[in-house]
Amino acid sequence: MNRLAGVTSPYLLQHADNPVDWWPWSSEAFEEARRRDVPVLLSVGYSSCHWCHVMAHESFEDEVTAAYMNEHFVSVKVDREERPDVDAVYMEAVQAATGQGGWPMTVFLTADAEPFYFGTYFPPEARHGMPSFRQVLEGVAAAWTDRRDEVGEVAGRIVRDLSERSLALGGDGPPGEAELAQALLGLTRDYDEKRGGFGGAPKFPPSMVLEFLLRHHARTGADGALQMAADTCAVMARGGIYDQLGGGFARYAVDREWVVPHFEKMLYDNALLCRVYAHLWRSTGSELARRVALETADFMVRELRTPEGGFASALDADSEDAHGKHVEGAYYVWTPEQLREVLGEEDAAFAAEHFGVTDEGTFEEGSSVLQLPGDPDDPRAAGVRERLLAARDARPRPGRDDKIVAAWNGLAVAALAETGAFFDRPDLIERATEAADLLVRVHMGPVARLVRTSKDGRAGDHAGVLEDYGDVAEGFLALAAVTGEGAWLEFAGFLLDIVLQHFRGEGGELYDTADDAERLIRRPQDPTDSATPAGWTAAAGALLSYAAHTGSEPHRTAAEESLGVVKALGPRAPRFIGWGLAVAEALLDGPREVAVAGPVGGELHRTALLGRAPGAVVAAGEPGGAEFPLLAGRPMADGAPTAYVCRHFVCDAPTTDAETLARALGGA
Repeated sequence: MNRLAGVTSPYLLQHADNPVDWWPWSSEAFEEARRRDVPVLLSVGYSSCHWCHVMAHESFEDEVTAAYMNEHFVSVKVDREERPDVDAVYMEAVQAATGQGGWPMTVFLTADAEPFYFGTYFPPEARHGMPSFRQVLEGVAAAWTDRRDEVGEVAGRIVRDLSERSLALGGDGPPGEAELAQALLGLTRDYDEKRGGFGGAPKFPPSMVLEFLLRHHARTGADGALQMAADTCAVMARGGIYDQLGGGFARYAVDREWVVPHFEKMLYDNALLCRVYAHLWRSTGSELARRVALETADFMVRELRTPEGGFASALDADSEDAHGKHVEGAYYVWTPEQLREVLGEEDAAFAAEHFGVTDEGTFEEGSSVLQLPGDPDDPRAAGVRERLLAARDARPRPGRDDKIVAAWNGLAVAALAETGAFFDRPDLIERATEAADLLVRVHMGPVARLVRTSKDGRAGDHAGVLEDYGDVAEGFLALAAVTGEGAWLEFAGFLLDIVLQHFRGEGGELYDTADDAERLIRRPQDPTDSATPAGWTAAAGALLSYAAHTGSEPHRTAAEESLGVVKALGPRAPRFIGWGLAVAEALLDGPREVAVAGPVGGELHRTALLGRAPGAVVAAGEPGGAEFPLLAGRPMADGAPTAYVCRHFVCDAPTTDAETLARALGGA
């Protein structure tokens, strides 16, 4: 019996009609494996994963394969976005054993949840050196029956190896000038001067590294850091990874030139990049950065916002083509003939040149991914773009994963709040506030313990992990700065107190799961930033900002101790701890504490928000109010709005002049 029908995960629901007798991750599944004396087949993926869909169609929808699975295994299906803790533990084992990982992830476990055989995608027939899925199933079943002692030894050794990997990098102190300079040097060596970004193919948007570079430039004036950030943002915005019609970024580019994307669009990428481009505009005034920040924000609101006010997780890479077949990128790509059908000969010729559409194509079967090789401000382009977008809207749309992930919605709240404030878009601030309201109403219980996901306004069953607490607190702090509503600062404090109480080790190190969460074969702990800020570095940033707002020494100490991991990893692997480096920049700069006694949204408040000083915190409101500790005892001077700037226990003279305030927050 397939047991996925009643779950909230869209990914699991995609498998609810499989002939496989799937179980969700649960103690009951492992009890069933023990009762039947069979191994557990753990399959981990997510709803917008292309190869997850392929393996499902080839194997999990096949009656013969499903029958074999049902006879010889207890099969457990996990949504990695809903259970990042389960995913992290077994992905670490897969990578340690095979040197690589990815999704779909296929792991065979004992009834004690100990892994003994690993893989990712397996084809239905042996090819390219890979065994077929059926061969794998038969081999594992035979080993379980005939070589049980060997299976037990392998499983025990893997668990022992994992248990010895705990990180104790909390007590060595935060990074200083030397470590950040070394990190910048490492990034410079990895930088692709010709094409932007870092490393080779595939190329992922380095959003957190870009934040570090912008903050480093603001604090030190290093032109090279700003140049790497600005050039990378420009080539991404002109490339195929960016949706030239509808806005928003795809997950990554399969090539070094940013031309061909893997077409899924994730909420977290777009939230992080929206904020990066807004911050780039703040640093440079770039019109391209402004346009991309706003288009990306509008994409999130238009395409990902749910009826409850939150933001859905992702849009699929695949959709139906003209022949009704599900293929990757069908919604987004164009041939010259398709351009002519929509635009006519003359405008189609212009569009082909403007967007880089060729007869040979840049993608599959003569189709091209739209790019922007020419003048982005060509006045003729706006009308052509509008017509192409209208025609594309009539195509079958990619599927949407409607679950709300707390962490990613926290990132969206921060991005939309700041973008709305920078560009005088109160509607974006409203959307950020509505998403934050949903997080409070649905995801936070009466004791501020976060639930990881929700769907259709109903909270899921899984506890929030560290990244949820760090990113949601970050979103609330950004919203507090923009709206002048101190309740968001208070909510952030609730969450960060839980971090101190339940996620922190004795040496200041952080763990991805709470000390009272479900016990897995090891307590996951990963300080490296991958697609999103690590829980470790996200929490460090939020703790630092909250301490600057409130003067709380325990939160400041926790932030500094947790940044010990950045001191250790930043000089050696800067590409993989970008957000940690960005937080370290804020720590070295203070961060600066800005109190604006005066109207929210007024000139001084807006000037404070546009300050480039890394990680500066802003509190605005009428003097004498209890909304923000930073406003206590700070009156208006002669009845005029007044700004107070402090850092490192030293305060500037109060000012009523916006230009003076802007100079104080320049960062350098």
